[in-house]
Amino acid sequence: MVANPPEIKITGYGFLRLKFDEMLPVKRNSIITSGGKRAGMTQLEIYTDQGIVGRSLPKGSVLIEELFHNVKGENPFYVERIWDRMYRDNRKPVAKGDYIEAMGSVDIAVWDIIGKALGMPVYKVLGAHKDKLRVYAAGGYYRDDKTTADLVREMESYVAEGFRAVKMKVGGVPMREDVERVRAVREAIGPEIDLLLDANNKWKAYEAIRFGRMVEKFDPFWFEEPVVADDFEGCAEVKRALDIPITAGENEYTLWGARDLVEHRSADILNLDTVKAGGITEHRKISALAAAHHIPVAPHGSPHMASHLLASTPNALIMETYPGVQSAFNPALPLYPVTDGYVTMPQTPGLGIDPDPAMVKKYKV
Repeated sequence: MVANPPEIKITGYGFLRLKFDEMLPVKRNSIITSGGKRAGMTQLEIYTDQGIVGRSLPKGSVLIEELFHNVKGENPFYVERIWDRMYRDNRKPVAKGDYIEAMGSVDIAVWDIIGKALGMPVYKVLGAHKDKLRVYAAGGYYRDDKTTADLVREMESYVAEGFRAVKMKVGGVPMREDVERVRAVREAIGPEIDLLLDANNKWKAYEAIRFGRMVEKFDPFWFEEPVVADDFEGCAEVKRALDIPITAGENEYTLWGARDLVEHRSADILNLDTVKAGGITEHRKISALAAAHHIPVAPHGSPHMASHLLASTPNALIMETYPGVQSAFNPALPLYPVTDGYVTMPQTPGLGIDPDPAMVKKYKV
């Protein structure tokens, strides 16, 4: 039986932590090395007096305790009030950072409660725009033992899996070597597959322009985060100099961070992170701001949560997700199957991220 929505109250929170058997491979982008530890998953759980548990894949989780007093006792259907109470409680030093990530984590779990209470997937609660989403395979990382031939085989495997858009890293080796990597991938995947380039904020504006001019002939779908994240004017300079669409925003927070990017004309496409930017509630406002300026959105990461946002967003462009090989690192949360470059939205009430009880029993810390 579905609970009477107006009577639901949030009562508390906790964390579900799982550790899996696989070791994450060591990999790097242009600035950061990651991996080398056991794979795992953490979910934030928000409890209610009706037995409905809301879930999200959190960021900024160490600060959730600090803000939760603004959430406890609230009706989850008052999601805008919950967001505003969390935000107004603590804005120092600025409205950015781990605190906003924690807010986003809570907000998304609240939306999971709403969907479950109504017996509907979250994207339909938000107001569905589409049931299928175009996706790209995020990969192409550097490794010390990885050759250009290895990279080509990796990108070809994603195309064979059903992707029609693939992303690779740039900025992590000398520029001419990166140009050769891009050339090799483009020749291997052909002109019909979209190729996305991600520099992870590596370059100064003049360096990014130089690189962009060297790879324009390979027809990149976009050039992501070409300069330092807070160099709005430099990013705008790169955008003006190149014919490649510029994507930026994954290191920004809230509607006001998106406003700064828009006012500086820094990007053709905004890719603020669904969780980091403040959750679904805030990202809906970011998407509306972008739409008012004829800018598409393509949120960074977190596909299981970003999908519900994008499926309810008219100016959604494409979603970042991961190839099937990544599912080995989280058997409790399978990735969406990809067919001819698209994924189909799940119809499970809420976000559809509740793990199988057998998996929880096997892997719970």
